[in-house]
Amino acid sequence: MDVVGSADPFFVATLDDKIKFISSVKSNTLAPVWNERWSVKNVPKHAVLEVSVFDKDEGTPLNDYIGKIKTNIEPGTKDAEIVGPVFKLRRERGTFWLEVESASAEDSDPKAFPYDFNGPIRYSRHTSPTAGVLTNLNEARLYATWKMYLKGIRRIFGEEQQHWNQNYKAAQTIFQGPSSYPVRQGIKTAHDILYSRTTENGFGVIEGVTDIVSILHSGGASRPNQHQSDHQKALSDRVKPAIYTYVIAIDDSSFRFSETGAAFFVDFASKHALHSKCSEHVWYSGEFHPRPKGGWDKFSDDQKDSDVEWEFVIDNNSGTYAPNKELLPKLKELLEYNFPGFTILALDREDEVWWLPTLSFVTHDLSIRNSNEVSRPAANMPLENVK
Repeated sequence: MDVVGSADPFFVATLDDKIKFISSVKSNTLAPVWNERWSVKNVPKHAVLEVSVFDKDEGTPLNDYIGKIKTNIEPGTKDAEIVGPVFKLRRERGTFWLEVESASAEDSDPKAFPYDFNGPIRYSRHTSPTAGVLTNLNEARLYATWKMYLKGIRRIFGEEQQHWNQNYKAAQTIFQGPSSYPVRQGIKTAHDILYSRTTENGFGVIEGVTDIVSILHSGGASRPNQHQSDHQKALSDRVKPAIYTYVIAIDDSSFRFSETGAAFFVDFASKHALHSKCSEHVWYSGEFHPRPKGGWDKFSDDQKDSDVEWEFVIDNNSGTYAPNKELLPKLKELLEYNFPGFTILALDREDEVWWLPTLSFVTHDLSIRNSNEVSRPAANMPLENVK
């Protein structure tokens, strides 16, 4: 790239402005190599692929625009000149190489699901230094957000979206009346902070159950000079028993989540609105928690996480959007389609299964997550002994 000094480049690709792909950020390089894959079904043969390249400015919500390319989707290797802004003296900003592969549409009616994302399932983990300053905490995981791009959403949910709950007072504060505007702006600003793309983000592709388990690990010392007890270090590569708040967003078909009781999130009237960036509609929302099959009381710290059969317990517990419980089977189908091999339990928020003792442990853990010790239950330990 023809850029003065150094750059932290990333790119945004679109097909006919119908579907978008955002790459990872490469640190301090003028010759980035991404090797990232984007598969889309049912693309018209005359579609136009546009790729815009940016330089990520750390600590600001804006990015420097480097230039863009436009090309057709004829299969083969392409090298296109990056054309910069009109007002620049030199508009040639380098060359962008990419490879296009093409195959005949498999759907009998391709027009039913045009521009249909088909993987791979990518994820990004965002840990905002700004949020850490605001909370005076030094543990990145306590204010981390995750985003996973899902496929097959429209095929499974159709056009049935969840509107914000007009009977929920907190949602009325965000979405209803002239006084709601500054509330929304504050939440949107917080969203941009928490989901900002930086060179410190974690990026990857989910190819199996082990990748999901790794994402849910407690994490080690995530910031320099962070103190960890021996117990924390021992559990740093283990799945953390925690509850997560999630939304499945409409604008980019992503599964977004954070720890439900995490610092920085707790002061917001609606964590679901925070994740959705105050969208009036979502595909679905609620809470989930990972656990060993059958519950934490079936687990021992002597077992390796890789030897445990894990499952997602996920629900529709969202006052902001009040998702229709009749769609829980479709939620289960969607997650099983994207995460094959991972057992999914989709339960209504009123389901009495949620109140089993195995979940009570997670609630206990939430109450101590900001302390220096994070415990997991010993096998067969009575819950009243878990502090």
